[in-house]
Amino acid sequence: MNEVEGLRFRRLNRPQVITDDPQTPQSKGSSSYSGKVFRVVLVSLAVFLLFPLLVVCLILESPIQPEVLRLSEPPVMTGCYEPNLELRDAQRLFEDQILGPESIVNIGDVLYTGTADGKILKLVGRRSYVVARLGQPPCGTTEAEPVCGRPLGMRVGPNGTLFVADAYLGLFEVNPTTGEVNRLVSGGQMVAGRKLSFINDLDVTQDGKKVYFTDSSSRWQRRDYLLLIMEATADGRVLEYDVDSREVTVVMENLRFPNGIQLLPDEESVLVAETTMARIRRVHVSGLNKGGMDMFVENLPGFPDNIRPSSTGGYWVAMATIRPNPGFSMMDFLAQRPWVKKLIFKVGLTNQPPGTNEGRADPHAPYNTSVDLLPPTTPPGAGASYFMRAHDHRCTCTWAPSRSPTSADCQLRRP
Repeated sequence: MNEVEGLRFRRLNRPQVITDDPQTPQSKGSSSYSGKVFRVVLVSLAVFLLFPLLVVCLILESPIQPEVLRLSEPPVMTGCYEPNLELRDAQRLFEDQILGPESIVNIGDVLYTGTADGKILKLVGRRSYVVARLGQPPCGTTEAEPVCGRPLGMRVGPNGTLFVADAYLGLFEVNPTTGEVNRLVSGGQMVAGRKLSFINDLDVTQDGKKVYFTDSSSRWQRRDYLLLIMEATADGRVLEYDVDSREVTVVMENLRFPNGIQLLPDEESVLVAETTMARIRRVHVSGLNKGGMDMFVENLPGFPDNIRPSSTGGYWVAMATIRPNPGFSMMDFLAQRPWVKKLIFKVGLTNQPPGTNEGRADPHAPYNTSVDLLPPTTPPGAGASYFMRAHDHRCTCTWAPSRSPTSADCQLRRP
């Protein structure tokens, strides 16, 4: 027997270890069959759940065509952005008496506001009085807004009249004593080849001869604001109305949801809140730089709505939604994922802006170019929901939450 044959013999006759434990035959075929059944069920379930979604994605049209937006990482909420409970002690005014007050102005100690049911109200003490109605009933539904009207921005002119921006009906001058209404600009009219679809806020020069206002979109109306926010359409404009000539001209265009507007003291430029970009632009409306635009403040800790002067010389900026950091900002997440936005609208998962918090008020008070955060994390029910605009009068801040049947009042605390 040679060496190779000897190795083969030893392998074939290798001794086996015998134990008392009975050997259980492995049912390889049975295990393989169970695994196959599990995989088939899993795949079938996935197809059953995903197929309708795939059909929706391929067949249904999305009402929006969003673009990729590049937003900087939100600022860390420390220092002046530190969350606090300042609004917990706020006093609710006119609760269950007025519906969705937006802008607030004062003439002496009398407050005026516009409401979601198309009225201009006078607020005296604890009572409210109807000064005027811009549109016609019926009111109370989103579908009725274009007829009923939706007063948004409001200012007091040099003659003591109220200048009002209605999202649908146009610009108005209202006599607060007699209730007489004078339409200055009609909503829906064409200006420079584009329609005034979403008139938002306004400001008036000290001599009352110029009115500057924002048209948030030429494509979307106020009732479609969520579509505008999600699409971030760059079709917003800043316009000028000349009281003497009654002409409307475009000052700046291609803005993404221009919202609040505020004249600077020299009246050569205006501040404009560009909501979906979380920033405030300065637009030059007269002087040597007329037609130009630069950055006033960017990368805000929230998405700005309206701007009003502060008694300290700075400005109040109301934030409709904050951008928590640390935390998760849904709006920032969606900004770089337009396909997710389309999917959300296709499957009908929208009834309020992503990331908004019912019962939370988010006012910010910038002094010069710095920003002081007042109450970014007020507990639900302890303030106001959907903070839209702050009005500084005699060391009190009165704000108007646009989706609540109330306004609120808090004592200002200066740093």
